[in-house]
Amino acid sequence: MQLVVGRIGKAHGIKGQVTVEVRTDEPEVRLAPGAVLMTDPPSVGPLTIADGRVHSGRLLLTIEGVTTRSGAEALRNTLLIAEVDPEELPEDPEEYYDHQLIGLDVVTADGEAIGELTEVVHLPSQDLFMVRRSDGREVMIPFVHQIVPEIDLENQRAVITPPPGLLDAENAVLAVPDPEAGETEPRERKPKKTKPKKLTAAERAEAKAARAAAKPEPDAKPEPGSTPQSKAEPEQDPS
Repeated sequence: MQLVVGRIGKAHGIKGQVTVEVRTDEPEVRLAPGAVLMTDPPSVGPLTIADGRVHSGRLLLTIEGVTTRSGAEALRNTLLIAEVDPEELPEDPEEYYDHQLIGLDVVTADGEAIGELTEVVHLPSQDLFMVRRSDGREVMIPFVHQIVPEIDLENQRAVITPPPGLLDAENAVLAVPDPEAGETEPRERKPKKTKPKKLTAAERAEAKAARAAAKPEPDAKPEPGSTPQSKAEPEQDPS
């Protein structure tokens, strides 16, 4: 079975090193020196990892046979693919390969069916589940323990406890074309934006006068020779 374990980014330096967007929880295994990886597009592979190091939070790889910056730039956006035994499981019981998660039924803790997990999106900050709902829409669910407390591989389901608003229709992404809107291709459905109404000159003058009328007047200054008022003192006991 083939798994995408990384994507080559920009070139680093002038000696052929490349930055890599890691898409595996085991880079020390999948992207270790000596690893031979297939590629997408296939025409640039297979690639053999010669060396690797972390620099400023990014993984830098040296690829055998790539010794110039132009050679590294030619590999930009190439996907790195590893051949993995389908029966192999991560060492950490709370880690999963994408193929284990894709296709799971997504339900709430109360048993409400939400949809099918169709894709795992790997972002720098966190992973997201793309879940297709029964109406054809997709929602993005952060793969964090507070929201996804249980992955039940035996029963092929992911249990979620979504916070308010996570599954709202206005936040969903349209996964299928909407014929009523004249759509023929899938596209993202975003909430509509509204623009503030522009005021006419008369309306601006009226608003300015209203603000001036509402502005509190400054405290009056005492007249010369007058005795300023003082605060009432507490009544004293005549005894």
